[in-house]
Amino acid sequence: MEYDKSVINRLKRIEGQIRGVLNMIEQNKDCREVITQLSASRTGIDRTIGLIVSMNLEQCVRENIENDEDTKELVKEAVNLLVKSR
Repeated sequence: MEYDKSVINRLKRIEGQIRGVLNMIEQNKDCREVITQLSASRTGIDRTIGLIVSMNLEQCVRENIENDEDTKELVKEAVNLLVKSR
């Protein structure tokens, strides 16, 4: 699967957030601030997982339709990936 530039940009943003959290911890910042930033990072990761799964599902469904194959198992696998990521 080819990954969209937006996926890479999201991951770079999350990487920056995690570096920021490490700096906050090194500076002994208030735990509420640290948790807020960690929560934002987790939300970013969750959304990126959803984006990757949906992009992959769309690509696989298109290929299966072209090959006249059943897409039921693909959808089931995509849902399982999303559930597993939680």
